[in-house]
This record gives sequence, structure tokens and C-alpha cells, in this order.
Amino acid sequence: MRNWSVALLTLLSLPSPAQTATDTGPLLTPDQFLGYKLGTQFTPHAQILRYVDHVVAHTPSRMKLVRYGSTYEHRPLEVVEIASADNFGRLEDVRHNNLKLAGLEKGSGQRQQPAVCWLSYNVHGNEAVSSEAVMQVLYDLANPQDKQMQDWLKNTVVIVDPCVNPDGRDRYGNWYNRVRNQSPNANPDSWEHHEPWPGGRFNHYYFDLNRDWAWQTQQETKQRIVLYNQWLPAVHADFHEMGPNNSYYFSPAAKPYHADITPWQRKFQDVLGDYNKVVFDKNNWLYFTRETYDLFAPTYGDTWPSFNGAIGMTYEQGGGGPAGVAYSRLDGDTLTLGQRIAHHHAASRATIQATAERHDDLLREFESYFATAKSKPQGQYKSYVLSAGNDPGQLRSLTQYLERNQISYGFASKRSKTKGYNYTTGKTESVQIEPRDVVVSMFQPKSTLVKVLFEPRAQLEDSLTYDITSWALPYAFGVKAYALPGRLDASGPSPSQATVRGSAAASTDRPYAYLARWNNLQDVRFLSRLLQQKVKVRYAEKAFESEGQKYAPGTLVITRTGNEAMGPRFDQVVRAQADSAGTIVTAVKSGFSTTGRDLGSGTVHFVKQPNVAVVAGPGVDGTAFGEVWHFFEQQLGYPITVLGTDYLSRVSLQKYDVLIMPNGTYTDVYNDRTLESLKSWVRDGGKLIAMEGAAKMLSNKKDFLLKAKAVDSVAIRKDEKANPYKLLRRYGNSEREEAEEVVQGSVYRVQLDNTHPLAFGYGDTYFALIRNPLNYRFLGKGGWNVGVIKKDSYSSGFIGTKARKELTDTFVVGTQDLGRGEVVYLGDNPLFRAFWQGGKLLFGNAVFLVGQ
Repeated sequence: MRNWSVALLTLLSLPSPAQTATDTGPLLTPDQFLGYKLGTQFTPHAQILRYVDHVVAHTPSRMKLVRYGSTYEHRPLEVVEIASADNFGRLEDVRHNNLKLAGLEKGSGQRQQPAVCWLSYNVHGNEAVSSEAVMQVLYDLANPQDKQMQDWLKNTVVIVDPCVNPDGRDRYGNWYNRVRNQSPNANPDSWEHHEPWPGGRFNHYYFDLNRDWAWQTQQETKQRIVLYNQWLPAVHADFHEMGPNNSYYFSPAAKPYHADITPWQRKFQDVLGDYNKVVFDKNNWLYFTRETYDLFAPTYGDTWPSFNGAIGMTYEQGGGGPAGVAYSRLDGDTLTLGQRIAHHHAASRATIQATAERHDDLLREFESYFATAKSKPQGQYKSYVLSAGNDPGQLRSLTQYLERNQISYGFASKRSKTKGYNYTTGKTESVQIEPRDVVVSMFQPKSTLVKVLFEPRAQLEDSLTYDITSWALPYAFGVKAYALPGRLDASGPSPSQATVRGSAAASTDRPYAYLARWNNLQDVRFLSRLLQQKVKVRYAEKAFESEGQKYAPGTLVITRTGNEAMGPRFDQVVRAQADSAGTIVTAVKSGFSTTGRDLGSGTVHFVKQPNVAVVAGPGVDGTAFGEVWHFFEQQLGYPITVLGTDYLSRVSLQKYDVLIMPNGTYTDVYNDRTLESLKSWVRDGGKLIAMEGAAKMLSNKKDFLLKAKAVDSVAIRKDEKANPYKLLRRYGNSEREEAEEVVQGSVYRVQLDNTHPLAFGYGDTYFALIRNPLNYRFLGKGGWNVGVIKKDSYSSGFIGTKARKELTDTFVVGTQDLGRGEVVYLGDNPLFRAFWQGGKLLFGNAVFLVGQ
């Protein structure tokens, strides 16, 4: 079993000015340091960090500043580690002992130490009050006159992240400070209460960082998770805001609770709520509990820490982006930034107090959580197996993900037969275990996390949940996998891998060509890099066999012919890019194929380097655009041009080969005239990729083949006539009736036509994370129904009864020939949150292979 020890994780730590700063003056309050009263304006992120530096510099015996990374826009990411003077000198001992209690470091841990409490602020940039409140919290932690706080620090180590999302915060704060009136205007009609697109909620790539805890696709999250796993706090609190007409939310959380939230974790939700109730009741502040914010999907800053042994919780203050400095609420009161700061400040103190006063209980249960996970793991499955026959690149991506999350795995040592759940078929059946299959055992400290991430179907106690309801890693990564009820030996050797192989790989002869299978994102990255290096690449439309190996449609063919101008650089570039992208290439001596078409056949198509544009701006969903933007810039490293919706009609599209329209409404973007212009561009050879809402916008329009299914009004009338009482509805049931039409991120098996370039690299099915009812007819003549949902294709996750009926015999993805160009319809978003790895090849096909 390969153990990913926390000791092997290297903290990304950069020099911090506060560690060397000298400040001989007194410790200043936030008001004194800033020169204005806290709550009268929004403070730039850089100024917040300067105050953090000031506080840490004045408290060197109890505070330490750790820079753990930076954002995409190069703003620092920092935490402050705080302890009493006695505990501060042994801070590293406390950290290591905490990991020993969790069983993630060797040795016996001792519970006679402070509990670790981690407070995260401002993960959503336009929920900016929390980074204002954190300055007052840090002052309290540093202030020796605050005897109550100093007493609490004897039993807790507090880690404070002042701003999880600096890029989003400054996007919001800079905008607000630019448009605000000299005196705050509380009128909701004032423009200071109406953020422009895309708003400050998201990070640089418009990702919601509070939906990225589990998947770690963003730079900020990846860096934070390294540090988080080096501490594994017993309590993690995440500070947010909601709509300005709401009051304040704290625990206990709403249902559904995930089944693996332990009884103790549920109980301590109540404990934290009790501590907050005391201060909120004392001040006559309004609040609510047990509504809206559940503990189910592992994506959040409360659930992800919970599945890593912490008491995770969310705090929500009424306010957010619309609230500004002052906001006139519907009840007639004016909500001020100062009030919002006071509430978050009070909740922060209550959380520290609860951690300190209950530290013995927290440490006892923390140790028990991981000991039970290792010796008596929960759930019916005790081993998860990833087939060694999976694409090596996809398998490597998954195991690297496991390593980042301190999840141990090994390899099957021998062939054996057993019974288990087959993720592909959705059935319990006979399973053939092969040597070197990847085995993830439940008998390890992080087994609760393993169970949550691998469970085929999460147990949902209430359908009214906040986010997706299915996320199993085998579906997300598109790999063959099995869940076994028994323990499996995992002592087999680790397989080795080369990136270049074949008859000519080790010789000095120059190969005739290099072949690269087309199976995953790494292969798309390899192609994009070759194109940018001006290497001429082709792809095979038909299957073939060469020098004893079989190759599927989509295989990249990189011949020496056509690349002569590169000289000896040709081999160097191909091999270097294969190594960099993680793609295996095979060198062959001949263009002759044993079976199938030869490498010089007309069915081996030249791949033109596409000039790609993507639409962004009002009318486009910001996160959907961000997913496309991040895919090209961070995952492929391929250049794109972003075209704003406000000037798109004036752009000459003839410059571009591909135009991508992410999900959105487009109601104010496209009229009949602009649609005709778009169709003219496609007919002249352009390729339009319409995703989700963009595809819906095109449906039923002239010349576009995508059509929505007609509502059978006759059947509805007959049903109402047969039972007229169906029209009598109970108001109290409205939420649950609405849930009947909802798809809560459910996994469906999409049937694929893998002879079409849009589905090259896949088998005959693809597991898609469907989030909206798709109610489309199959494309008619001139179109290709590449991916469809047939009957009985549901795999896992919640879906309402009405929505389930719509998701039967419906179009999902496909193409339409239009003149000399193509329209690619993606009814489902294969790039959702960048974590659904199995869909990225399909999007790569749409960009690079379709229509070539």
C-alpha cells in the first residue's frame, strides 16, 4: 500500500514581509491603522494584508504569518497561525501531533494539546464583509488586554485566512469604491447596488471557489489544500453572505446531512449554534438555523472539512454584493456594513470560544474519527478497484488526485475473481481482478473521504438539497472501476511507464511516423502543443493496425513527411511535447497498416490549427465562460480570443475558425439580423459550438436542426379532465413540487456514436453529469445524433419525477452540417467546474477534430 504521508507534502511558503518587519509604535486598532472607521468603506486587499503585517509584527511571540501561495492575478495568499505564548513555541509539535492523532504520521499522538480551529474569510469576492471583520478578529487575538480571548488561546491554535479569494474581492471592492456616492445611498435602485457582469463572486477564471474544495481545479484551492492537509483542523468555519433581505445563518445545518456526517459532528453543529445563540440573543440580532444550507455534497468549505474529520460549518450574513455600505431592506430598516461586520466578528469569537472550551471533547472525537475510519470503515464496500486497462493518462490523473488528498492506494498482486459493483453497468456482478489494478482500501485514516468520493449512489435523506447529488470519481474521471464488499490484497508492484515506445523508439533510425492514441485530456494537450509548434498532425478516421498494435479512430498520426522543414527538431519536439503532456507516443517504421487504412489514406485527415474565439459578457453565464477560458489557458495552454457580447455584432467572424458560445440566455445578444450573420459565417466554413443555454437559444430557429420536444397539451387536458383535483395544490408543498422538475447534478449513461469525430476516444457510452432537464428531439436529416439518452440510462443522483420523464429518448450532443461549416450542439456541459474529467476529450473533439 502506497502511503502518502503528510510529511512528504512540501508547503509552498514564500518570504513574508511581516516576519522581518519592525514596527516600534503601538498595536493599532483597524480604525487607527486604516484612517477611517471600519465599516464606512471597503478596504483594498493589499491594505488588509498591510494591517495583517502590522498585527503580526506586534505579536511575534504568538503569531506567525505563512504565505501559502498566490492567485492567478499574483495577489498573495496568506494565513496567520496564532497560539498562546506557551503553545506558540511548540507550534510544529502541535501540528505533527495532530497528524499523529489522525494516523497520518507515524507515532502515537497525545491529546494533551490545543485543538486547531481554522477560520476562512471571503471565499466569494463580493461577500466582502468577512475580510473587513477579520481585521477586528485579528486585533482581538493580538490584544493582550482582551483577557477572554487570551484565555481561549490556551486551548486552541487559531489559523486565520483573511481572504481566500483576493482577485474576486478586489474586482468587487474596486468597482464599488469607484461608483459609490460620497454619502452611501441605501436606495436599492442606486447603481452601487448593481454589480456589472460577471460580478466579484468568482476568482480570476470566474470559478466559484466554494464549489472547488473537493475538486481542487483552481490554483488558490490547490495551494490551500496542501497547507490544510498539513494541519487537519478540528473545526473549520467558512464566512459568507447571502441576499441583503436575509438575517444571519449559523448551525445547525439544514437537511440533508450526508450519511457519513457522524453523530458527534451533528451534535457539535448544535454546540456551535448554542454558542452563537448566546451572543446573538444578547444583542437582539435576528438569525435562523436549519434552513437552506445543508451538509451533503463534498464541494464546500463546510462539507469537505467534515469529511476530513473536522466540524465544518458555514456562516451566512445577509448582505452580499448588492448591499454595499448601506442598503434599504424590504422591512424598512437600513442594513449597514458596520452591522454586518459586527455579526461576523461575534460569530468568529463564538467559534474560537467553543473550540477552546470543548477542546478535550474535540480532540477525543478527532482521534476516534480517524481510528474508526482505519479499523472499522463504514459502508458496504471495503475496496475500490480501478482497472489497469484504463487509459494510462486518465488513471494517472486519478491517482495523482488521490495523492493530493492523502488517500493511500496500492496495486493488485495477482489475478482473482470476485463479486462487486460495476460502475459501468450499474450492476453487482462477477469481477475479474487483474495484476496491477489500482486498489483503494477502506482500511485507512481517510476512509470516510474515500467512501464519499467513490460511493456509486449517495444516500439522500431529503430531495431539497443545495448542489449536485452525484460525483463518484469513476464517473467523473471516466474510468472502469468496481466497488468490492471485501478487502483486497494491494501489495503488487507499481507499474512503470514510458512516453515513447515502438520499434524505432530506442534506435538511431528516424521513424516514419509517431502515433498517439486519442483517449484523454493529455492527448488533447499534446495535439494543441504540437500545433503551436507548427508540427503538421493528422488523425485517423478509421481503426487500423500497425506493427502489431491496434489503433482506434482519432489516433494522431505525426508523419515525417510534411514536417521536413523542421529537420532534426521534428523528433525532439514530438518527444518533448509527449513527455510534457504525459502522452504515450509510438514510433513506427512504415506507413503500411497491417489491417485498415494506411497512414497516407484519405481517411487520415489533416488537422488545421484553429483560430478560436469564445463569447463573454452580459447574457453569458460567467462560470460557464470561465470553464471554457480555464480549459484553454490552464489545461491546454492554447490561445483564444475573447469576444464581448457588447461588441460582438461589429466583429468580423471571418478571422476565426471556431466560435464557442458558453451557456447563457443570449436574449439581448442575438436578434434575427445577428443570427443571419452567424449562419452566413458557418455556411462559409465556420464551426459554431453552442453549449447548454446557447444551444437552447438556437433550438427551433430557422435552419438549426435542434428542436425542443413539443408539450403534449392534448394529453395534459385529458389528464386534468380525468382528475380535476390535480389542479388543487397545497402552498406548503410548493418546494417539493418544484423539485419534481429538477435535475440535481445526476449521472446519466449517454449512448455514443463513436464513429463520429465528436465521440472519438470513447467507448459506446459516456457518463455525463446532467444538471438540467434536456428535452430535445433527435436531430433530423443533415444532423448527427452523436450522444443521446435512451430509456433506463439513469445511474445516480437525485432527479425529479417530471424531469426523469423528459430525460428519456432525448438528444444530448451532436453536430449539424450547415453549408461548408458545422454547428456543434452540446446540450450538456462537459467542462462543468473543470472536475468532470471524462468530458474534456469530448470538448477537445469539438474544437480540434469535428469538421476537419
